[in-house]
Amino acid sequence: MKIQIHTRNANLAEDFKEIATEKLNSMERFNVVIDRVEVEVLHEANPHQGKHKHKVFLTSHGSGPLIRAEAAEFNDVAAFDIAIKAFALQIRKIHEKSKDYDRQTLRKMKTEI
Repeated sequence: MKIQIHTRNANLAEDFKEIATEKLNSMERFNVVIDRVEVEVLHEANPHQGKHKHKVFLTSHGSGPLIRAEAAEFNDVAAFDIAIKAFALQIRKIHEKSKDYDRQTLRKMKTEI
Protein backbone atom coordinates (compact mmCIF):
# COMPACT_ATOMS: atom_id res chain seq x y z
CA MET A 1 0.00 0.00 0.00
CA LYS A 2 1.36 3.38 -1.01
CA ILE A 3 0.85 6.24 1.44
CA GLN A 4 0.87 9.88 0.33
CA ILE A 5 0.84 12.68 2.89
CA HIS A 6 -0.24 16.18 1.84
CA THR A 7 -0.26 19.23 4.08
CA ARG A 8 -2.03 22.55 3.73
CA ASN A 9 -0.90 25.39 5.99
CA ALA A 10 0.41 22.87 8.51
CA ASN A 11 3.67 21.78 10.06
CA LEU A 12 3.56 18.09 10.85
CA ALA A 13 4.79 16.56 14.08
CA GLU A 14 8.18 14.86 13.81
CA ASP A 15 6.82 11.36 14.27
CA PHE A 16 3.56 11.81 12.31
CA LYS A 17 4.83 10.07 9.18
CA GLU A 18 6.04 7.03 11.15
CA ILE A 19 2.77 6.76 13.09
CA ALA A 20 0.70 7.12 9.91
CA THR A 21 2.61 4.47 7.97
CA GLU A 22 2.56 2.02 10.88
CA LYS A 23 -1.19 2.32 11.50
CA LEU A 24 -2.15 2.30 7.83
CA ASN A 25 0.03 -0.72 7.10
CA SER A 26 -1.74 -2.56 9.92
CA MET A 27 -4.95 -2.25 7.87
CA GLU A 28 -3.54 -4.82 5.43
CA ARG A 29 -4.64 -7.59 7.80
CA PHE A 30 -8.11 -7.18 6.30
CA ASN A 31 -8.28 -8.59 2.81
CA VAL A 32 -9.54 -5.37 1.22
CA VAL A 33 -7.73 -4.20 -1.91
CA ILE A 34 -6.32 -0.70 -1.36
CA ASP A 35 -3.60 0.52 -3.69
CA ARG A 36 -3.03 3.99 -2.27
CA VAL A 37 -4.10 6.03 0.76
CA GLU A 38 -3.94 9.81 0.75
CA VAL A 39 -3.52 11.52 4.11
CA GLU A 40 -4.34 15.21 3.95
CA VAL A 41 -3.59 17.44 6.93
CA LEU A 42 -5.20 20.88 7.02
CA HIS A 43 -4.48 23.57 9.61
CA GLU A 44 -7.33 25.99 10.20
CA ALA A 45 -6.09 29.56 10.68
CA ASN A 46 -9.30 30.78 12.33
CA PRO A 47 -8.61 31.33 16.06
CA HIS A 48 -12.23 30.44 16.95
CA GLN A 49 -11.51 26.87 15.84
CA GLY A 50 -8.98 26.42 18.67
CA LYS A 51 -9.91 22.92 19.82
CA HIS A 52 -10.42 21.66 16.29
CA LYS A 53 -7.61 23.42 14.44
CA HIS A 54 -6.08 20.38 12.76
CA LYS A 55 -8.15 18.39 10.30
CA VAL A 56 -7.08 15.05 8.83
CA PHE A 57 -8.70 13.46 5.77
CA LEU A 58 -7.99 9.84 4.80
CA THR A 59 -8.99 8.68 1.31
CA SER A 60 -8.35 5.29 -0.27
CA HIS A 61 -7.77 4.82 -3.99
CA GLY A 62 -7.52 1.69 -6.06
CA SER A 63 -9.52 -1.16 -7.45
CA GLY A 64 -11.24 -1.76 -4.11
CA PRO A 65 -13.97 0.34 -2.52
CA LEU A 66 -13.62 4.06 -1.90
CA ILE A 67 -13.14 4.72 1.81
CA ARG A 68 -13.02 8.21 3.27
CA ALA A 69 -12.65 9.33 6.88
CA GLU A 70 -12.04 12.69 8.47
CA ALA A 71 -11.47 14.13 11.93
CA ALA A 72 -10.66 17.45 13.57
CA GLU A 73 -8.78 17.84 16.86
CA PHE A 74 -6.31 20.05 18.72
CA ASN A 75 -3.24 18.52 17.02
CA ASP A 76 -2.56 16.46 13.92
CA VAL A 77 -1.72 13.17 15.69
CA ALA A 78 -4.94 13.22 17.75
CA ALA A 79 -6.98 13.98 14.63
CA PHE A 80 -5.24 11.14 12.78
CA ASP A 81 -6.04 8.69 15.61
CA ILE A 82 -9.76 9.48 15.38
CA ALA A 83 -9.74 9.34 11.58
CA ILE A 84 -7.92 5.98 11.50
CA LYS A 85 -10.55 4.51 13.85
CA ALA A 86 -13.32 5.51 11.44
CA PHE A 87 -11.24 4.23 8.50
CA ALA A 88 -10.65 0.89 10.24
CA LEU A 89 -14.34 0.52 11.04
CA GLN A 90 -15.24 0.94 7.38
CA ILE A 91 -12.58 -1.54 6.26
CA ARG A 92 -13.76 -4.05 8.88
CA LYS A 93 -17.37 -3.76 7.66
CA ILE A 94 -16.29 -4.37 4.07
CA HIS A 95 -14.17 -7.33 5.14
CA GLU A 96 -17.01 -8.91 7.10
CA LYS A 97 -19.44 -8.51 4.19
CA SER A 98 -17.07 -10.39 1.92
CA LYS A 99 -16.82 -13.40 4.24
CA ASP A 100 -18.66 -16.57 3.28
CA TYR A 101 -20.90 -17.70 6.11
CA ASP A 102 -22.40 -20.70 4.31
CA ARG A 103 -22.57 -23.38 6.97
CA GLN A 104 -23.31 -27.03 6.39
CA THR A 105 -26.71 -28.10 7.68
CA LEU A 106 -28.17 -31.57 7.94
CA ARG A 107 -30.64 -30.86 5.14
CA LYS A 108 -27.90 -29.83 2.73
CA MET A 109 -25.78 -32.80 3.70
CA LYS A 110 -28.66 -35.26 3.04
CA THR A 111 -29.39 -33.79 -0.40
CA GLU A 112 -25.72 -33.91 -1.43
CA ILE A 113 -25.34 -37.62 -0.61
